[in-house]
Amino acid sequence: MTNCLIVDDEAPARSLLNQHLSTLNGFRVLASLDNAVDAFTFLQTNPVDLAFLDIQMPKLSGLELIRSIKARPKIILTTAYREYAATAFDLDVIDYLVKPITQERFMRAVSKYLHYQTVPALPSQILSRYEETYMFFKVGRDQIKIFLKDIVFIEGFADYIKVHTNEKAYVASEKLGYMEQKLPEDKFIRIHKSFIIAWDKLISYNADQVNLVNQTLPLGRLYKGVFLRKLQTGTVGLPPFKNNT
Repeated sequence: MTNCLIVDDEAPARSLLNQHLSTLNGFRVLASLDNAVDAFTFLQTNPVDLAFLDIQMPKLSGLELIRSIKARPKIILTTAYREYAATAFDLDVIDYLVKPITQERFMRAVSKYLHYQTVPALPSQILSRYEETYMFFKVGRDQIKIFLKDIVFIEGFADYIKVHTNEKAYVASEKLGYMEQKLPEDKFIRIHKSFIIAWDKLISYNADQVNLVNQTLPLGRLYKGVFLRKLQTGTVGLPPFKNNT
């Protein structure tokens, strides 16, 4: 059963989402709230799997609510404004629905959520050694098995990623934020809003970029601090890095 939360300051919008959800098996609305402040409190003590969240609300916006929650549910944004889409997808929401929301468009968003729930999770695939650890990636109609040791870096776009290995690159239906959560932290790190790298493929770096095997990538300002701290503390599956400068 998928536990859902609806948050919208407009009663007709809440009613429509409740109606759409009532046509689906396996979805249960735990609460339907008219403001993000109450939603924040509700999320602290209730197991929500999927939240339908409006953006523009009094006191606290939907985007501010997302940023304020550490252990957040999967989120589908519902709004009358198209201009927030780029910001929203940077926060790794499942989908962005523009009102009025038709049943067909609503079903497409729910299908995306269900896809993320059925993608094989990493823990169940970990074998005895890292060299044998793999994940399946949806490439076209196929599920492609890729060993983590073969990944050099992963490049993120809006609704898909490009997994670069030493041999070739695979375009897969996935989000970079999802990969950041699932990949082992001591083997991979996000260095930019668009890139995750494998630590063991790192050759050198400077203040602005990192150099991998046959590839140079930008080092994002927001990610630089964590990158340097992990190098210096030796929490990346590598010996501690000593900065002699």
